[in-house]
Amino acid sequence: MSNLVADVHDLKSRLEWGQPAFTIIDVRDRHTYNHGHISGAISIPLDDLADRAKSALHKERHIYVYGEHDTHTAHAARKLRDAGFSHVSEIQGGLNAWKTVGGATEGI
Repeated sequence: MSNLVADVHDLKSRLEWGQPAFTIIDVRDRHTYNHGHISGAISIPLDDLADRAKSALHKERHIYVYGEHDTHTAHAARKLRDAGFSHVSEIQGGLNAWKTVGGATEGI
């Protein structure tokens, strides 16, 4: 089981090199997600996370997760690991860190 802290630079490199075998999950509420999120991230609010991830994603899939702040992100990652996902990485600094390194975003 990998318990990783993801650096936004590494994630950005993976995206730019076209390594698509991973999913980015934004666990903030839908309204916040709609106003801006990492390009390609899917919205699964924290309350629905375990159930929706189990029905939508393969357990071996590499997942990057971020929330409002690092504590929120860590809680989401723990929920995913507890649900049986073995490759979960926490995006430290979330959306703000992503924007700082010039990562692509979508939203209003």
